[in-house]
Amino acid sequence: MTTPNLSIEPFFAVPLASVIHPDPASLNARLREYILAEEAKGEERANRQPMVNRSKQLFESHFQLFAAENAAVQELRVFCYQQLYQAIGQLNGYTVDMLKNLHIGVESWFHVTRRGGYFPMHNHALHSWSGIYCVDPGQDAADEAGSGVLSFLNPFAMSTMFIDMAVVRMMGGYNYGPREIKLKPGQLLLFPSWLLHEVRPYNADGERLTIAFNAKFKLAGAVPDQVPVNN
Repeated sequence: MTTPNLSIEPFFAVPLASVIHPDPASLNARLREYILAEEAKGEERANRQPMVNRSKQLFESHFQLFAAENAAVQELRVFCYQQLYQAIGQLNGYTVDMLKNLHIGVESWFHVTRRGGYFPMHNHALHSWSGIYCVDPGQDAADEAGSGVLSFLNPFAMSTMFIDMAVVRMMGGYNYGPREIKLKPGQLLLFPSWLLHEVRPYNADGERLTIAFNAKFKLAGAVPDQVPVNN
């Protein structure tokens, strides 16, 4: 009897897009200067209605960062929009003309995290896509590889109700554990807003600086030069 060919394929999957800015050193130096100057203004620039409790060693800005009249912020905004539209186009099979008709609504902010700072598990309601850009991952902590790590909870966590040797070592996207990422300078991550994630305690000197945004879309006649896309 002929042995049939067994086919294994991902049945459910979560997309995660990652890209490094082409000139992060120059951009991040200017972003760092702007972020720390804004943080120094205190409550005037802080998020006054936080939805998630956070440690006192973490400063969260208001949610209109991309509206700032700052050249570095605007350069980053365009970069983030370009990469997000490109990801949406690839995942949905959209043409450039279709992407130009997706009107984007965004909230955006920055985090400054110092020793002991962390951000608990959360997701971003009422949005479809979220992004995190690394301005500065901070310093490495001695003997602690997980310092300041961005951790995504496996959405299939309930499947761990029973684990044996038939499933405990499955590879890649089939693994049950969380996915942990040590961000690099200039790295942008894009992921579905529903995906639960957290920032582990940062236990080193200096600052960990990140910029984040949430996006939602509606089909409308967006002005092409206000919604940059890659051809």
